[in-house]
Amino acid sequence: MTARVEKIFTALDIGSSKITAMIAGRMDNGELAVLGTGQRASTGVKRGYIADTEKTELDVRDAVEQAERIAGTNIDDVWVSFSAGGLSSMLTSVETELGGHRIEQDDIDHLLDAGRKSIDPQGKMVLHAQPALYTLDGLNGVKKPKGLHADRLGVDIHVILADGSPVRNIDMSVRGAHLNVKSIVASPIATGTACLSKEERELGVALVELGAEVTNISLFAGGMLVGLQTLPYGAADITDDIASSFGMRRAQAERIKCFYGSATTSPRDNHDVIELDPETKTEETDEDGRITRAQLIAVIRQRLDHLVGEIGQSLKGLGFTGPVGRQVVLTGGGAELKGIADYAQSALGQTVRIGRPLGLNALPEAHSGPAFAGLAGLVLYAAEEPVDLRSLSGPYQSVHKYAGSAVIGRLMSAIRGNF
Repeated sequence: MTARVEKIFTALDIGSSKITAMIAGRMDNGELAVLGTGQRASTGVKRGYIADTEKTELDVRDAVEQAERIAGTNIDDVWVSFSAGGLSSMLTSVETELGGHRIEQDDIDHLLDAGRKSIDPQGKMVLHAQPALYTLDGLNGVKKPKGLHADRLGVDIHVILADGSPVRNIDMSVRGAHLNVKSIVASPIATGTACLSKEERELGVALVELGAEVTNISLFAGGMLVGLQTLPYGAADITDDIASSFGMRRAQAERIKCFYGSATTSPRDNHDVIELDPETKTEETDEDGRITRAQLIAVIRQRLDHLVGEIGQSLKGLGFTGPVGRQVVLTGGGAELKGIADYAQSALGQTVRIGRPLGLNALPEAHSGPAFAGLAGLVLYAAEEPVDLRSLSGPYQSVHKYAGSAVIGRLMSAIRGNF
């Protein structure tokens, strides 16, 4: 018997190099299957920010219409990713007195409502405000407090903040394409859903998204995102370096990077010759407009040395060191460069693997690589239908609020205690 679609989720990933859409359905057997995908070059986005609304609206509409044709359905609501700078992660905690009685759903609802009202966005826009783990009488890490007895009930709240204007521009561009924005999701949250196992997020892992023009470094521990930093560099900078060094067009530079480029060297590199367009002649090429693979890799490595050096500094700044700082997961389009995992592992001195999307049936092979992890993760995240405190309302209840730094310290100390 053929499985029937019960609910449809549509993801829209607006990147600096491409705009992709994915329509997926939750089947009556519980599985999540891809129904259609669409992709268009991104012509109105620079470094993750909307630079041309009209171009972005057209690109979004084209990508979604392509996915609709393949899926054989029309959609109205989309979940949209946001990856530009200005993203920050914050943890805060609230606690209330219960007097030892049995915890009911009403107690939890009141606590979450109080937590929502206690969030200080510090002049930024709240993208996510989600309950993480509960605390019972000082016992940390309780996931389901309902039905238990306690004198004090607390909750750790995970908040993602973003600069307001870039988020509004994304929202405006998508709505201009005649689509309703269901939610705007921080890219690291979506990508982590697709690439990281539950155990990795619990024990501690760093996720590095190498986008075209933006690189997001995020730290997961205790099952949630606890640190986040954005760098205004990406894989497109490598392409630009190749184009500049050898006097070629960006399109040709991108093709050569994909086909011949590598982050690691081999003895044959000086003997492997790459044929360029006949009119391409610079000081770096021979008289016939050719270069060796060693010359190409030298240009790539120069940019990678800088980029991975910045990533390493960001990881240290986020506290990703010692026993917790063991594994890094690389994803995004830049992670498709040959040999980059081995290069990054050597440069960072940490275990590195490539993150690919998991958990979706019928995922096209062309969309199964790290470049599409954010898109797939957006669908998976939407299908989880996560609780967001911003959607809750109810009577206020007096609480004790704890600073975010204290919560992070408590969380990281507990994780280190596992090693």
